[in-house]
Amino acid sequence: MGSKNRSIDMITPRMGFIVYGVHKDGLKDPMGNPFIDEQVIAQSKRALVDRGVELVEYPIVVATKNEARLAFKTMKDDERVDGVILFSGTWVWASNMIAAIRDYGLTGKGICIWTHPGSQGWRPVGGLVLHGALLEIGIPHQFVYGFAEESDEIDKIFHFSQACHLKNRLNQATVGAFGGRGMGQTVGVADPSQWMKVFGIDIDTRDTTELIRVAEEVTPDQLKNLEPRLIKLFGKLPESSVVNERSLRLYLAIKTIVEKEKWEFYTIQSFPGLGDDYSATCFAQSMMLEDRVGTSTLGDFNTALTVYLMTRLSSEPVYYGDLQHIDKKRREIKIIGDGAIPPSLAGKVGPAGFSVHGIPTEGQAGGLSIRAVAKVGKGILARLGRVNGEFRMVIVRVSIFEPSQETIMERLDECGIPFWPHGFVTVEGDIEYLLENWMNEYACLGYGDDLYPALIDFCKLTGITVVLP
Repeated sequence: MGSKNRSIDMITPRMGFIVYGVHKDGLKDPMGNPFIDEQVIAQSKRALVDRGVELVEYPIVVATKNEARLAFKTMKDDERVDGVILFSGTWVWASNMIAAIRDYGLTGKGICIWTHPGSQGWRPVGGLVLHGALLEIGIPHQFVYGFAEESDEIDKIFHFSQACHLKNRLNQATVGAFGGRGMGQTVGVADPSQWMKVFGIDIDTRDTTELIRVAEEVTPDQLKNLEPRLIKLFGKLPESSVVNERSLRLYLAIKTIVEKEKWEFYTIQSFPGLGDDYSATCFAQSMMLEDRVGTSTLGDFNTALTVYLMTRLSSEPVYYGDLQHIDKKRREIKIIGDGAIPPSLAGKVGPAGFSVHGIPTEGQAGGLSIRAVAKVGKGILARLGRVNGEFRMVIVRVSIFEPSQETIMERLDECGIPFWPHGFVTVEGDIEYLLENWMNEYACLGYGDDLYPALIDFCKLTGITVVLP
């Protein structure tokens, strides 16, 4: 899929747009040309809107201290504004701008300076003098120098705007957790204070007994209403059994609680707990991914946040699973999960199908799993993690491929669990460096061109160290 491909499920960043410069109000240069090129400004705004940025335009060109105060106060007061784009109209007195920009920067929202090339109005000088001022003071920002017609430059602003939106949306959000740490995982546990400090996210928890209670309250009508969707995704219904019905009930229960509590995303213990007490979570997790809800298994908060970010940036749902069968010479990685794959990601190997969980060490209750091979495409592997208590994220571009019909069964049998979801990728980077820096068994696989640069910008905005193999 191309970077210009968008859907209603994807984010639309909302950015303030402030034009600044002292040579305004119809002033003309000695050659008789207006200092402010209104046509350039209009083209620049149109390029951003066409790329997918909603603009909140400030009505006047900002030049004085008071104008700057009022402009940035307007943007601060609108909580839906994710960040600001400062467009260099002409040269400016940096001292008239810097205090208001600094004050706005204390919100933690992103700041981008965009200078359109061209000598009219001394636009480059206006951009560079403000860029230098922000560097001098230590105000984080992005600086972009390029024409509105240059798609690469517009992409830079768009991806930065996406990152601004993600950061703004996560501020004061809540992540939910069902149960505690799963399967003894040390990586992926969350420090609530750190999550509040870095992201502004509160952590809310529910015992799995509540989840079971809600699952048992699911009515026959609710189960019946689910059937058309299952037929659409899988081509049939699962076999009728108590075990399979529990998997369906668990999905509907998770969905109910997540929506009721207004959790932005969530994680679930899975094993031990539900895997012994009620049902494996594989089917439920797959369906929540299909619903484009960020989630993870085993109480892994870091994976859940990664899935959430990637889901918001892509027109496709996200698959997460274990890094398996790593072939360093071919730079190939096979990703296998315990059934948590959005069924719509199934490729030409065949449609998604129902399977069984099938691993007794991960719970005795059993439950539905999903059989699928991820479709061909371009995307990324990524996961947030911690090293010595500090966040970092590994991000690498990949090509997703499907093995040939002649080799597919052999590839599915390699790890002894052919009935679980599989994703096959070729790493477009240094696989040795990737493995040295990877911080868990889980990897998140997302489709699309925008994920890579937007995630990098998000990490920069939030102070996360980026590792790019």
